[in-house]
Amino acid sequence: MVDAQGRGTFAVAAPRAGSVDLCIRRGTTEHRQRLRHFDGGLRWDHVSGMTAGTQYGLRVDGPWDPSAGLFCNPRKLLLDPWARGISHSSSLLSSFFPFEVDAMLDRVGDHAIRSEVDSGDAAIWSVVVSDAFDWQDDLRPMVDWDSTVLYELHVKGFTQLHPELPPEQRGTYAGLGHPAVTGYLRSLGVTSVELLPIHAAMDEPHLTRLGLTNYWGYSSLSFFAPDPSLATAAAQHAGAQAVVDEVKTMVRSLHAAGFEVILDVVYNHTAEGGADGPALSLRGLDNREYYWTDHGTFFDVTGTGGTLDPRSRHVMDLILASLRYWVQEVHVDGFRFDLAATLGRDDRGFSPDHPLLRAILTDPVLRGVKLIAEPWDVGTGGWQTGNFPAPFTEWNDAFRDDVRAFWLSDRAVRERTGNDAIGGVRDLATRLAGSSDLLTGQDPPELPAGRSLRSPWASVNYVTAHDGFTLRDLTVYENKRNQANGEDNRDGTSDNRSFHHGHEGELEPGDEHAGRIEQARRRTARSILATLLLASGTPMLTAGDERGRSQQGNNNAYCQDNEISWMDWRRTRRADQLRETVTRLLQLRGEHPQLRTPHFLRPADPAALDAGQVAWFGAEGRELAHEDWMDPSQHLLAMLRPAIPGRTGSEHLLVILSTEAEEIRVQLPGAPWPQGTARLLLDTSLESPEDLPAGPLVDRSVPVAPGSVVVLGITPDGAGGPTERLS
Repeated sequence: MVDAQGRGTFAVAAPRAGSVDLCIRRGTTEHRQRLRHFDGGLRWDHVSGMTAGTQYGLRVDGPWDPSAGLFCNPRKLLLDPWARGISHSSSLLSSFFPFEVDAMLDRVGDHAIRSEVDSGDAAIWSVVVSDAFDWQDDLRPMVDWDSTVLYELHVKGFTQLHPELPPEQRGTYAGLGHPAVTGYLRSLGVTSVELLPIHAAMDEPHLTRLGLTNYWGYSSLSFFAPDPSLATAAAQHAGAQAVVDEVKTMVRSLHAAGFEVILDVVYNHTAEGGADGPALSLRGLDNREYYWTDHGTFFDVTGTGGTLDPRSRHVMDLILASLRYWVQEVHVDGFRFDLAATLGRDDRGFSPDHPLLRAILTDPVLRGVKLIAEPWDVGTGGWQTGNFPAPFTEWNDAFRDDVRAFWLSDRAVRERTGNDAIGGVRDLATRLAGSSDLLTGQDPPELPAGRSLRSPWASVNYVTAHDGFTLRDLTVYENKRNQANGEDNRDGTSDNRSFHHGHEGELEPGDEHAGRIEQARRRTARSILATLLLASGTPMLTAGDERGRSQQGNNNAYCQDNEISWMDWRRTRRADQLRETVTRLLQLRGEHPQLRTPHFLRPADPAALDAGQVAWFGAEGRELAHEDWMDPSQHLLAMLRPAIPGRTGSEHLLVILSTEAEEIRVQLPGAPWPQGTARLLLDTSLESPEDLPAGPLVDRSVPVAPGSVVVLGITPDGAGGPTERLS
């Protein structure tokens, strides 16, 4: 740590290094200072002159034995892992590799030969930045989990084509904080923006060979420094301090508009990859300390060739310090942890009580922010959905799969085979009710019945994310179209659980079936959004799904920094209508507290209804029996969510979801279930909520179109309150 005058102590963890030099850049001259002291694996010394704006790096000499996982090479200038700013963004260059590589960045020879090319001139340099910033009484929104609606977006992709942004702010941090953008988000009704990684990143060798970039940014170069490429050109030209300040200004602006800021963070691997990757920072400092190796062989549960070692105290220290920095100095409100199962691994596999997870949960700074786990990795035993300790929330892939199956893939199979006995409603009901089957497995047996250590909001419900088809593409394509990625369409999942509604791909305007198919596709999209936003749990929307954004069938657009990935802001009637549907759904979610209950739902008791209960019905208005739940030909489900007892003006909700092939007239539940006045709150067979008929229903039944969701509000007549039942 250094003071404002640039004096203090500089330390870096490099237990196996023979020597470490701190290299300070003055103009074009590099001044080297040997870190003379060694203690507990740290190389350290007293320093001076490291004021804000100072560029510096590290050079490490020591053992060279790649077969044993040792890559020390003093000719490579390394980034300080704790640097809060970097000099610039760079493509991956051959001089960044510790061993000799050819023009295609492939290692030369059968055995790694230490490179004699000095990287100093081309290297990315660490930059000292000041933490001083005018936060202007920044007030963090602190949205309760039961009110949270996440909105996942990419800083550049969301703003690059925005017509109301000044051209110089498009695709930047500044653009995301602009009133034109925050105003759109506020009108939509979301509460928390979840940003794809903004840590400084570096492209992988295979992308460089293909002339592509890691657009998503899941290839971290630094855990502290923001990526300069997402800043305005003026900030990049001004230097690292201006880039950091632009990020803080973005956060301040989003807070002022009422939004939480959640960062997607990648602590499971780095841009250095596996054994054939570059030495940018950690690899050159002490590869075996920072990466999980076994006798020099890289342990890979991330699919990148290498894995950061969560067993190392220096890795733990780095991760915890990074998290605290972004909360304390940048004022972010939470984190989504990429491949979080890796962070809980030890020699025996995943452990919910892993020291790193325990440290995050007990840290006095981190315990007050939102923590979201992507609860899997690609290693053995890597699927850990439901196994993270409270108060972690978790991406719920079962919600994604079961909702897609109900609305999409099961219907596709039925249409092709003519077999109606495919699907059922059992799994859908479990997801609508909060996925207690996944989230209560760690509860101690002595807990009272119906109680859990976790709440339904621990399930982050989603149907789409950055990875996979967009909502539009789920209704248009059944096969991925990833040719633009340069891997002969081999990348990306083939398990899309999608349904093209009778035609693969977009239809020509003159196609005789275009009108019917397009109408069905839009209806399905609205119904999926209704299922997502009316279910118990924390909903997450993917940016653009509310506008029908397409990626042209690409379900792995991580390397597509172009119109395939960028948000299309062109106004169309259909895009506006879909957005209106999302806004209406979020209004319903906010107006009806029973949709946001803090406890897992209990079976409803018609004699004493309350908002923590749920009842399930079929088309005839009777409760579903055991055989109904087991019937694969059951394609309609009605969910009753009772109102809060005694609250004036509250109403019961009846949510009807149908993938029947024909319109079904659904009977409302009879006595002793809630009677009274019923009104139509939503019908996804209509293009817009504005098309809803006004007034109460004239009888005790409602038509439900194929592939649609109907939401009814039932207000009891008389003065008896919401639990009174009148026939």
